[in-house]
Amino acid sequence: MAQATRTEPQWERPGSRGTEVLAAKEPVKTETQWGNPGAMGLAAFGFNTILLQIHNLGWIDSTMPLVYGIIWGGIIQIIAGIIDGRRGDTFGMTAFCSYGAFWIGLALTFVFQWTGLITEDKSGLAWTMIIWGIFTFFMMIGTLKMTFVHFFVFASLVVLFGLLAAVFFGALSPKVAGVEGLFCGGAAAYGAAAVIINGKFGRTVLPLGKMF
Repeated sequence: MAQATRTEPQWERPGSRGTEVLAAKEPVKTETQWGNPGAMGLAAFGFNTILLQIHNLGWIDSTMPLVYGIIWGGIIQIIAGIIDGRRGDTFGMTAFCSYGAFWIGLALTFVFQWTGLITEDKSGLAWTMIIWGIFTFFMMIGTLKMTFVHFFVFASLVVLFGLLAAVFFGALSPKVAGVEGLFCGGAAAYGAAAVIINGKFGRTVLPLGKMF
């Protein structure tokens, strides 16, 4: 990110020799240039989603997904959203800040359960997943004007929230949600890689696909 620079007024002497008048030039102002936070936000969302689904598949316990859910999935996504807001991107700001808050809220829910501050509320978690599914659905509609990768991430996330709701209602095995969630998280991670690699090479190396 380039930093804005401030310059002192520069003085010149217009006019013919012997009749010079001191005149000030306007200081040159440059706008602060913000980097694209999309890669950071998509990576934070994607890889933490993958980590959580590995837990749902039963390969690891829930400790690391929740710890990194607070730091990477939560705080880093919120930072990406704030930068997107500074760049005038309402969609990016809303998505990254919201899903960052989701990760922090989910992680703290289980941390509070572990410490005995609250009791387990599976039906509450199920309805929380439904609410997030509704939010994700209308965000998915916005991706119809973006890229196919964006659309796939949000569409698969709508499905994932539905599956997680079923898991917390006790109607589905977590492994089913775990498998589907790998596709969602993998697509987000691919999008992050595309932003980084395409930007550095100055051409399309990893295509994102076109929508309408």
